[in-house]
Amino acid sequence: MFQNIVNGLTGNLQNGSNGLKIKGTVVLMKKNVLEFNDLNATISDNLHELLGQGVGFQLISGDKTDKGGRGMVGEVAYLQDWNAAMPTISAGESVYSITFTWIESMGIPAAFIVKNFHDEEFFLKTLTLEDFPGIGNGRIHFVCDSWVYPANKYNYDRVFFSNQSYLPSDTPEALRKYREDELVNLRGNGTGERQEWDRVYDYAFYNDLGAPDLLPSLARPVLGGSKDYPYPRRGRTGRRHTLTDPNSESRLILLSLDIYVPRDERFGHVKMSDFLENAIKAVVQSLLPLLEGLCNGTPNEFVTFQEVLNMYQGGIQLPFSPVVDAIKNLIPIEMISDIISTDGQRLLKYPLPQVIQADKWAWSTDEEFARQMLAGLNPVIIRSLQVFPPVSKLDPQAYGNQNSTITAEHIEKNLQGLTVDEALKNNRLFILDHHDMLMPYVNRINTTTTKLYATRTLLFLKEDGTLTPLAIELSLPHPEGEKYGAVSQVFTPAHEGVEGSVWLLAKAFAAVNDSGVHQLISHWLNTHASIEPFVIATNRHLSVLHPIHKLLNPHYRDTMNINALARQALVNAGGLIESTVFPAKYSMELSSMVYKDWVFTEQGLPADLIKRGMAVQDPSQPQNLRLLIKDYPFAVDGLEIWSAIETWVNDYCSIYYHTDAAIQADSELQSWWTELREKGHSDKKDEPWWPKMQTFNDLTQTCTTIIWVASALHAAINFGQYSYSGYHPNHPTASRRFMPSPGSTEYAELASNPDKVFLQTITSQLQTLLGVSLIEILSKHTSDEVYLGQRDTLEWTADSAALEAFDKFGKKLVEIEKKIIEMNNDEKLKNRLGPAKVPYTLLYPNTSDYSGVGGLTGRGIPNSISI
Repeated sequence: MFQNIVNGLTGNLQNGSNGLKIKGTVVLMKKNVLEFNDLNATISDNLHELLGQGVGFQLISGDKTDKGGRGMVGEVAYLQDWNAAMPTISAGESVYSITFTWIESMGIPAAFIVKNFHDEEFFLKTLTLEDFPGIGNGRIHFVCDSWVYPANKYNYDRVFFSNQSYLPSDTPEALRKYREDELVNLRGNGTGERQEWDRVYDYAFYNDLGAPDLLPSLARPVLGGSKDYPYPRRGRTGRRHTLTDPNSESRLILLSLDIYVPRDERFGHVKMSDFLENAIKAVVQSLLPLLEGLCNGTPNEFVTFQEVLNMYQGGIQLPFSPVVDAIKNLIPIEMISDIISTDGQRLLKYPLPQVIQADKWAWSTDEEFARQMLAGLNPVIIRSLQVFPPVSKLDPQAYGNQNSTITAEHIEKNLQGLTVDEALKNNRLFILDHHDMLMPYVNRINTTTTKLYATRTLLFLKEDGTLTPLAIELSLPHPEGEKYGAVSQVFTPAHEGVEGSVWLLAKAFAAVNDSGVHQLISHWLNTHASIEPFVIATNRHLSVLHPIHKLLNPHYRDTMNINALARQALVNAGGLIESTVFPAKYSMELSSMVYKDWVFTEQGLPADLIKRGMAVQDPSQPQNLRLLIKDYPFAVDGLEIWSAIETWVNDYCSIYYHTDAAIQADSELQSWWTELREKGHSDKKDEPWWPKMQTFNDLTQTCTTIIWVASALHAAINFGQYSYSGYHPNHPTASRRFMPSPGSTEYAELASNPDKVFLQTITSQLQTLLGVSLIEILSKHTSDEVYLGQRDTLEWTADSAALEAFDKFGKKLVEIEKKIIEMNNDEKLKNRLGPAKVPYTLLYPNTSDYSGVGGLTGRGIPNSISI
């Protein structure tokens, strides 16, 4: 510290040379404003300021180089009045004045070095130079948005660049080495355990899910790096390996939130505050009734649907008040005041999910069951049926005959006079097929408390544009061995008596399948896990000066952080996902098996719809696609969003790339794409479908797909969770009993008490409380959400053409908002509302809303996978 002070004093003595006096403004947020005050750090900071040294800035020329070929560096200038910053309209921000001495012959500054001689880090938002002579409006703006730690934490200088964009070949000579050095620093050396101040982006296997040193039952296979368990890469943390398994990495204590991600990837203070408050509420509201039950000796099971509804309707009486008092003593009452009443006797539980707001029973209708495959929380699985009966792609040598046992006799009575062949020919048959994905795991999963079937659900497209289920097939592996094929039961619609109760159970078994596939595949694997390697590769190889970095970076916000938290408490061994979703300990392993069939180019919406047979190419249609179900809300709205993103990406990229040769010559772009394939998704590196990144179309389709997955696809998959699965009978996450057989005691009970049998077949009360608490957190928008078509700063680039193209993009999204509202009000479009009266707003952009209001809105497309 003493040497730092001496250096600072020396720097101050050198500030007396002649030159221009350039006034600047710095906006930052102090750590001790955002977090708990540290008295020692405050005293130390004041000492540095008293000695004339605190935070030093040096401008770097973008025109003139020194003998080493680097931009010339100006004299050190220090922030003025550290403890007397000017106020701003944003909470926590401090604004400081700074005066630079600049030699005119050094040209125009295009970067700067900052050195923090305080003992605490701060978040540097911007530096703005006003009235700089020789440039247009005299203003030079630097968007920083980065944590700056004390200078002794770095072995290099922290350098920030102005908000101008340059391709590598167009970079001013004075900035080239600074640009190259910054990328080297971000890549690190691949060794050691990462510390919070490290700014290193690197790759690792998913080898930190299990805890074999704690219990053998908590061991989990390493995902990634093998033929058996391929997987995308995660961010490297470098913790020590476990003693039991040298290939697995040790874990932090369960409640720790300090799992390493580069600090700039961590939640901001507003997001973290919202996240922690929501998490605390979720824990309290899920644990209180369980603790009460344990203390009172009552069983923890739902017996009637009214008991389930009591979770939402006014709360639950809590006669055992010491439990409530204990919670209130541990947690500030302000944080849980909307959960526990002031007298502490009533638990004001969960918000009423949309699916039961208008009608408590609409979820149980066949029309609503089918509609949710088009407009619910997982509208990306349904596909058109091409062959009847459905056939399996599983290896018959390993799994025997897995083809469907559904016959024409099962379904023709509900085809509105058509034969099966006619319905196929006219594209009227569809299937929700989870059979092949789950069958290899059914026996293993059924060794747990789960009792699972692999399901196929056949549906018919009626004349009014809605779907109706025709049959549900429940299949188990043959009792004599998997190689002998499947043993299947087929159930068809019934709505009265015990047959109606059986049909409701059949739909529940299908919904259980869909729930697990949604959470583990559609949601986690296809958005969260698949995007993280893009975040890492972009930061390692595309400079902040690169236009593609500026294009993609907003769509990576908070993704590494939420994924790290998921590995810590959600998808880990014994975590919330294993505790609430049917595959239990096989959850992540199952997602690894599905990753074997992951294809990047099929993640874009048009390719996905064509693959599933939900659309065919048709040049006469707006997006060159014709939907086989015209009223398919996810696809209709999604194609509008896709087209808007695609146009924006094309407009933006055309500013910087005028020929395919420019793309081929872009060294950073090429190294980014090479590493993304060879390291980020290295288990897929030899696949022939990867774009070659040789043409303008390669670039724009790649960027459009990344933005689509990180924004719109994730929004459609994530933010409807509470609306539909917040009421577990509608979308249960587990099943605990098999279908009762006629003549059995269970079948008789189904006839006499169908509600009890249904509720004790699906998700248990404990699983329900934990699961609903979890998805309430996951379904909430935070108050600092930045939506598609918005940026967190208006000056994210200095390129006027890019700003104009982005403004055009935002206006297009607002047009789409209006169109979605009109469609939701169109009574002819029955799939947009359905019996449950839940309007489809999951792909409503919300671009026009700058209110900063979060919560369970059920609408809005955030820029990134941030929850």
